[in-house]
Amino acid sequence: MKLYFETSNFPWAPERYHYSAEQMMLTLFPEERPEYPEGLLPRDMSGEKNAAVFTLHRGKKLTNLSVLVFRPQGYYNGVARFPSEELDRSPEEVYHTVQHALKLAFYKAGTALLGREPPWGALTGVRPVKLPTRAILAGASPKQAQRELEKDYHVSPQRARLAVDCARASVEVRQSLEPGEVSLYVGIPFCPTRCAYCSFVSADVGRTLRLVEPYLEGLLREVAETGRLLRELGLRVRSFYMGGGTPTTLPADQLDRLLSRCEDCLPLEGCGEYTVEAGRPDTISGEKLQTLARHGIGRISINPQTLQPHVLEAIGREHTTDDIRKAYGLAREVGFASINMDLIAGLPQDSLDGFRASLNQVLDMDPENITVHTLALKKGSALMERRGSLPSGDEVAGMLDWSREILTARGYLPYYLYRQKYMSGSLENVGWARPGTGSLYNIVMMEELHTVVSLGAGGVTKLIGGGKILRLTNPKFPQDYLSGLDKVLGQKEEIRAFYQQ
Repeated sequence: MKLYFETSNFPWAPERYHYSAEQMMLTLFPEERPEYPEGLLPRDMSGEKNAAVFTLHRGKKLTNLSVLVFRPQGYYNGVARFPSEELDRSPEEVYHTVQHALKLAFYKAGTALLGREPPWGALTGVRPVKLPTRAILAGASPKQAQRELEKDYHVSPQRARLAVDCARASVEVRQSLEPGEVSLYVGIPFCPTRCAYCSFVSADVGRTLRLVEPYLEGLLREVAETGRLLRELGLRVRSFYMGGGTPTTLPADQLDRLLSRCEDCLPLEGCGEYTVEAGRPDTISGEKLQTLARHGIGRISINPQTLQPHVLEAIGREHTTDDIRKAYGLAREVGFASINMDLIAGLPQDSLDGFRASLNQVLDMDPENITVHTLALKKGSALMERRGSLPSGDEVAGMLDWSREILTARGYLPYYLYRQKYMSGSLENVGWARPGTGSLYNIVMMEELHTVVSLGAGGVTKLIGGGKILRLTNPKFPQDYLSGLDKVLGQKEEIRAFYQQ
């Protein structure tokens, strides 16, 4: 889609608003990609079938931001208005006012042409829960926060209620956090095979077996250096999460070495939550589970994604539905009292009936947490090449609507939520938990409530404090992580500088 900005009246360069325009374009027309034609806006747009023209006009009392959208079915001009005096405020306030008006005007034009509204309305960000959280912290009731989402952002009542429920969980966790607490993530970027939907930085362990031991040795060094620094700064780990990849790709003796180093070096004395993703059933054994339990891991994930054999085959999983049930039973025998299971709505060759059957089978196993993801097409994943086998956006919406109804009826509560680019139906991922069993790590990480220190390849540390967020990124691939390990360790001093400020 061609995106034209009439530049004369926009505060600052229009490039600053490109991202907001692209976000709304993807929400309304997910098949499109942005183009920014060079030169002046053509005088005659009568033959245009795929473009948007952004214009801002300041009047004495009101400023109009209009977006004229051209599509094959016709054209429509959407307008958003705000008091002109808002353009005289601080640069950051002006930016937020203009970008919100831009999105809203684009939304009005796009939905008029489409004849329908997306479930999340004009909200385009990854973290829709932040808006109702902010409203509740400012004194609004949950009902008032929900009405704001519906009225100001055109969010559907069902999604607005979902966001508010997650906001209440976020506020509760926020109030429990203490100064000097951080969360910690340890990344294991290896899997037994690569799933068709995956774009995470993970390596097929069969092809990269020689890297596993050197990677572990490098990670042990990073754990030790990070632990030393956190103790010197007086920081304590509140929640610990080991993910990937699939951490249980490592054999039991390597898991033991890594967790022993974490216990020896990290300030875990006040840690109240330990999670390890044992996601792939084909990596789970009694010995590994006993090793995790011996080190105090209280929460694990066993992630089937689907329990339909033909869908497992379509996504490249080399385990059976029986393997999932056996792994779950083994975890209960070992004594794990908190288990999460993931499902993905929208997988290739799946259907509404198939998804319902998978969720019913998961419910029969009775895990404490169930996370329902919506398939997001990601660059680098095999599914980007074969989209034709995927369920429609409407069918995926039906999967999520049904999951919301059945999980609520079974006593699960939504506790964290996020969205991603290129999601089927522009929907969401939701974590559901039985009362009192939600993951604190998932909430603080997604809602950015306090610092998350990330170790390992692909890890992104988010330092949060004083109204600021600073990201420190580790190299993505295991080979690059190892070759750049000295730089990774040296970068830890930026954590010291951040907290000393």
